[in-house]
Amino acid sequence: MTVPETAPAPEIPDVDLATFTLARAAEFGDEPALIDGPTGRTIGFADFGRMVEALAGALAARGIGRGDVVAIFMPNLPEYAVIFHGVVRANATNTTANPLYTESELGHQLSDSGAKMVFTIQPFLETARKAAEHAGVTEIVIVGEAEGDEPTLADLIGEGSAAPAIEVDPATDLAVLPYSSGTTGLPKGVMLTHRNLIANVLQTDTVFDIGPDDVLIGVLPFFHIYGQTVIMNLGLRNGATVVTMPRFDLDQFLSLVQEHGVTLANVVPPIALALAKHPAIDGADLSSLRVIMSGAAPLGAELSEAVANRLGVPTVQGYGMTETSPVTHVSPIEPERIKPGTIGFPVPGTETRVVDPETREEGTRGELLIRGPQVMAGYLNNEEATRHTIDEDGWLHTGDVAEVDEDGYFAIVDRLKELIKYKGFQVPPAELEAILITHPAVADCAVIGVPDEEAGELPKAFVVTSDEVSDEEILGFVAEQVSPQKKIRLIERIEEIPKSASGKILRRQLK
Repeated sequence: MTVPETAPAPEIPDVDLATFTLARAAEFGDEPALIDGPTGRTIGFADFGRMVEALAGALAARGIGRGDVVAIFMPNLPEYAVIFHGVVRANATNTTANPLYTESELGHQLSDSGAKMVFTIQPFLETARKAAEHAGVTEIVIVGEAEGDEPTLADLIGEGSAAPAIEVDPATDLAVLPYSSGTTGLPKGVMLTHRNLIANVLQTDTVFDIGPDDVLIGVLPFFHIYGQTVIMNLGLRNGATVVTMPRFDLDQFLSLVQEHGVTLANVVPPIALALAKHPAIDGADLSSLRVIMSGAAPLGAELSEAVANRLGVPTVQGYGMTETSPVTHVSPIEPERIKPGTIGFPVPGTETRVVDPETREEGTRGELLIRGPQVMAGYLNNEEATRHTIDEDGWLHTGDVAEVDEDGYFAIVDRLKELIKYKGFQVPPAELEAILITHPAVADCAVIGVPDEEAGELPKAFVVTSDEVSDEEILGFVAEQVSPQKKIRLIERIEEIPKSASGKILRRQLK
């Protein structure tokens, strides 16, 4: 079925992303824009604006300008936002890299993106140096204290060079090049324009209505588009305070929510799981929270309800991809309108289709297709992958299987390439995982298909157990709740489910 726009797209101003984000910085003055969670170090809005302008001037003085790419290779710190918007204000493009990358992984991204400069912190310098050498990048800038000869961010900001004139075309120039595997294959540069990102901030804000009284916790990595758009840029644009965490630690997360009065917590399913099951939650004061939003991977209805009931906070789910800046769907946050397990409705200005992956006929279950102002310009230097993902009519093929109910609520039930084929029946791993995780002895889980000569594939569960429980009990628990073809046939116990920084299960590692 084709679902028309739920509402017209917000009016998208024809400006660059830095101007858009900093439009009210002077108005917010000394109010805290960014707080480093572990130390309490704070950057106010007015200072944030001045630092962005100063960095843009220093970058321009070094020849960085329109069409150039600058890499950020560091964890979440207040300076991340300064660098990100300083690069944009210099008319250049960011490429944001996972700080856990190896030398070869970072080297690939630096080479593929054509980066000319890398910002990093001292503990990651050796990896950055080796990757930069491999990629032919000659300049590295250290955030914080430097132990070598590299210039620091403070050095650049202190130079006093004037920011250049704004030269970008927001509709075509790139603000950021994050890397994504897309629906298939190796990581590719996702070309996101200024307009893409501005549109998505405005689209997402229609649901959450962020304002100066809000405090967001920046626990999700800013190198990932979810943390970048929905926490960093959405918060700063609207005068909210963003409290950064360089890595997730549950005790620190709970302490920061209480200390700073966090009102909106954007999380991923592994954090939601901790909020639902970890005993540390019982002693935490989370009364400041007004909403919890999960994204990046499916959140089952049972787990969503468990979080909401335990914390007494509306817990909703959103959906998106790096290729869509990222948000395309968000659940309403009003308690009476929440349907646990669903991703709600398309955000304003977003068209959607649900089509059978084989016949391409429209229906209420099938591959989710997206069209809207947040859809990427394409993959960098990869026209074939772009054509495979965005068709000639501008529809982005997500590779995710969605269902739409009679009220128009969407739910993601699996990925096309992850569906298990058991004797010709399609078995969605996410459905089985949502059931498994409700067993009181199962702390975490993942399901994959393993080859079988007779059945084609068998559903196999990897489980992390917190209490003594037999395989037979777990198998029976699931079997009681699914049709025969969906039964889990094999179980393997492991100490930890491998996941990406954004919370996605790394099924390839399990296979």
